[in-house]
Amino acid sequence: MVKCKHINERAVEIIKFAWDSFCKKVGGGAIQVNKEASMQLHFAHILQQVMPLITYHKDEYIEIDLETAIFDGEKTREVDIMMTVFKGEYKFRIAIELKCYREIAASGGKRGATDIFMKDVYQDLDLIEKYCNGNEADYGIVLVMTDLKNFINPKSKDAKCWDYDISNGTIVQPGHYTTPIGGKEIDIRINNQYEFNWKEEGMFYFVLLERMR
Repeated sequence: MVKCKHINERAVEIIKFAWDSFCKKVGGGAIQVNKEASMQLHFAHILQQVMPLITYHKDEYIEIDLETAIFDGEKTREVDIMMTVFKGEYKFRIAIELKCYREIAASGGKRGATDIFMKDVYQDLDLIEKYCNGNEADYGIVLVMTDLKNFINPKSKDAKCWDYDISNGTIVQPGHYTTPIGGKEIDIRINNQYEFNWKEEGMFYFVLLERMR
């Protein structure tokens, strides 16, 4: 299934495999996700199940931890999922951040703050880069899901929140993003390119963001 030679490459591919399975299960109704916490638990469970498929040698093993304390260069945060790959003395760490936006909140009410969610996706891109730049991780991935179609195919992009464009086909360019959201100053710095290639499963939309090569 995963033919990459190096364990670190296999690890990235198995995350993508687990993500594809997660997307299909959510879209098909096999698992229910109503907020980020349940997204994290369901995805981590799938990832835990498939990880053994890529350990080919007796000196290879993988660990995953949830809400791991990590320093972003300024303060300690908790990364949603940290995968650590071991190959003898070699260690490769992948930081995974997740974002979930449901149009109807878990409480049953209609959820707002779409602008904050869009900004937060960019914030997570900033964070995974900081983790890697600070040697807290070797690679970073952001996983996003939503059921709000306007994020993917907006009718217009007139509002200032679209400075944090997450629509389908958007390529996030390196830059300093400072447009205020919710009356708060923003300081997001992104050094790589990322592309929003959303895929639709059932009533949901999913995207995996990793730096473009």
